[in-house]
Amino acid sequence: MQEATAGPHGADRSTIGPLESFSYDDAIVRKFVTATLVWAVVGFLVGIILAAELPIPWLNGGLEWITFGRLRPLHTNAVIFAFAGNAIFAAIYYSTQRLCKARMWNDTLSNLHFWGWQLIIVSAALTLPFGITQSKEYAELEWPIDIAIAVVWAGFFGVNFFMTLIKRRERHMYVAIWFYIATIITVAILHIFNNIWVPLAAMGSPGSMLAWFKSYPVYAGAQDAMMQWWYGHNAVAFFLTTPFLGLMYYFLPKAANRPVFSYRLSILHFWSLVFIYIWAGPHHLHYSPTAEWAQTLGMVFSIMLWMPSWGGMINGLLTLRGVWHKVLTDPILKFFVVGITFYGMSTFEGPLLSVKSVNALSHFTDWTIGHVHAGALGWNGFMAFGMIYWLAPRLYQTKLHSTQLANMHFYLATVGILLYVVSMYVAGITQGLMWRGISPNGQLLWPDFVQTTQQIVNFYYIRLIGGFFYLGGTLVGCWNIYLTWKKRPAVYEVPVYEAPALSDQAFTPEQRPESQLDGILDVGKKIDVWSTLWWHRVWERLPIKFTVMTTLAVVLASVLELVPTFVVRSNLQGGVPYTPLELTGRDIYVAEGCYNCHSQMIRPMVAETARYGPYSTPEESMYDRPFQWGSRRIGPDLAREGGLRSNDWHVRHFHDPQAMTPGSIMPRYPWLMKKKIDFESVPLRVAAQMYLDVPYPQYEGDNRSQAAEDAKAQAKAIAADFVLQNQRQYRDDKGNEIDLSDRQVVALIAFLQRLGVTPAPEAEDTGTPATPSEGEQPVADEDSRDENSSDKVASTAGEKGAS
Repeated sequence: MQEATAGPHGADRSTIGPLESFSYDDAIVRKFVTATLVWAVVGFLVGIILAAELPIPWLNGGLEWITFGRLRPLHTNAVIFAFAGNAIFAAIYYSTQRLCKARMWNDTLSNLHFWGWQLIIVSAALTLPFGITQSKEYAELEWPIDIAIAVVWAGFFGVNFFMTLIKRRERHMYVAIWFYIATIITVAILHIFNNIWVPLAAMGSPGSMLAWFKSYPVYAGAQDAMMQWWYGHNAVAFFLTTPFLGLMYYFLPKAANRPVFSYRLSILHFWSLVFIYIWAGPHHLHYSPTAEWAQTLGMVFSIMLWMPSWGGMINGLLTLRGVWHKVLTDPILKFFVVGITFYGMSTFEGPLLSVKSVNALSHFTDWTIGHVHAGALGWNGFMAFGMIYWLAPRLYQTKLHSTQLANMHFYLATVGILLYVVSMYVAGITQGLMWRGISPNGQLLWPDFVQTTQQIVNFYYIRLIGGFFYLGGTLVGCWNIYLTWKKRPAVYEVPVYEAPALSDQAFTPEQRPESQLDGILDVGKKIDVWSTLWWHRVWERLPIKFTVMTTLAVVLASVLELVPTFVVRSNLQGGVPYTPLELTGRDIYVAEGCYNCHSQMIRPMVAETARYGPYSTPEESMYDRPFQWGSRRIGPDLAREGGLRSNDWHVRHFHDPQAMTPGSIMPRYPWLMKKKIDFESVPLRVAAQMYLDVPYPQYEGDNRSQAAEDAKAQAKAIAADFVLQNQRQYRDDKGNEIDLSDRQVVALIAFLQRLGVTPAPEAEDTGTPATPSEGEQPVADEDSRDENSSDKVASTAGEKGAS
């Protein structure tokens, strides 16, 4: 891991050309370090608010912009793309320049990258709380921001990075560079192909500001689920894993002043991780309406990830051989050791959770939340802070203000993350066991969902305490770095280095070695030569070839995994499109972030079918853009919600969940009864669906405007039904009567009443309400009601307020 020095020490001047002078751009690194700390505080603070809102649902004060459903995607984006993202860029910009003996190719692109990325983060903060979201895990940002991400990532960052590689003065690329290449290429592929959509604006002028941002993905149902978790799992792999491994391979040896333990292990670690990781996404879809072979494939490759993941952990920890005594006194090494340990724990736990029998217990529970935070805060967080403490004296050209404060930061963060993950592990296992608990006579032991919620609420408080510890440590760290920055010199020194251009350096190509083995077959000798890895040494001086090979590994696995799933749609039959009002209600459901608490996917398990009804099938979601199967159950599953309760019950539930279900942790939604439906955009929503081959023959041609009229008619019918059941108009907290016939709540109720229900033919043709007519049974009731059906209906009524 050579870096440029003030001259080519030890080189034979007769074998090199003229020397070139250059300096490194540390100003851009300082910017990214500052942004990392700022967004760390913001992201963790939002996490604290969310952690508090779960056990204390009234904490949002009735403000729609800070409910759990609205803020949760802001928290994940802030921690992943703002905090971890800026840490990644700081690491890459610092280490790449020194590993290449070259300044970044273009300072303007570096600054465009920095400011562009910060604007993207700010735009996320300005859209997600207002319900502008695609509702896809780690890809919630809407289409204009998606375009900006592609431009900043590939156009500014990617071009700048690869041109720096081409203009480098160090012939061989160090292992950290390999991981950076894999990160940049794969994230670009994931982002672009997961975010192909049809904006509402492409169908005409949407009118309202929120509608201008609305879009529908080209994928639907099971296809969308496969694409999303191909993206979602590999966003974790190639945004939160590979760049941090590159960070580890550069900064850990620097901090320990020791070489990396094993060069060969780093090669095996890199290529096996890049190829295997991309297959693992379908393990998020166990027991779902996706192909069984895809689920099994995801599980198998997830288990195989134990090998490269632990290979990387071992390579990192054994780099400290001979210097373990320094860990006792050096806070930087403390952060790195705990970070790498959490990497090993998370990459052991991840494959474990992918095993179907384990996943049957853990899926939808807080166990997964603990696992995710062990990775994001334990692995990524500790590595980022360790790197920043190592960088601070070098970037600010002064001594770190306080080692004691750095140690305080470490211990506060360690206590915080342990409290967090342990409480979530216990809560998650409790949830899983209670949900599947069945008595000897076949009855659910805990039929009311809220019983589980009340059982784990104390663990939410423990998690909150853990979050305060972690945030407190971060604030101590920020203060320490700030005081270090204050002691910086008036003018930073900018060292000038010298090195010959790559083309002027003498070079002897690698030679294929000869096998020294005797008495074996030729194939054995070839394997022996191959195992010397001499060929990889060739690749390490060819960045274009290395990039192509990395891309092929990622693309090949992706194509083999995803293409077969795209033929499934042609075999689906029986799905019925949503009515215009139901479609609008579904968009409100997405905007409110209901998917963050409720799943819409019943697994083929005895306890789940007893609790919710028949398990989910692919046909049911074939027109769902995006799919809404969910990844967590803070509240009960809604796949069979239609027809289980009256319209009056739903309105009362949104008005005051605790009044309907004592012990509920769902916040109130009074604004749904005040905000009006955007009927102007309804024809555009239908037109966008038609563009994506959703059959709406009744709205073709000049009949498109009829969609709005049908939506209004269905809204009036639901509002009239509410008045009939409630014996009067809805009254808000001040006693004011409100006609709900044009309010968002009736659109949302139309969607909820549709879930699990097969509409009557007349509802398809006329746009009349899709709620079950008198005497009609929803799909959820078929083959699922036994002698205790009345108990089930009652228990489900109790479940609804538990989110």
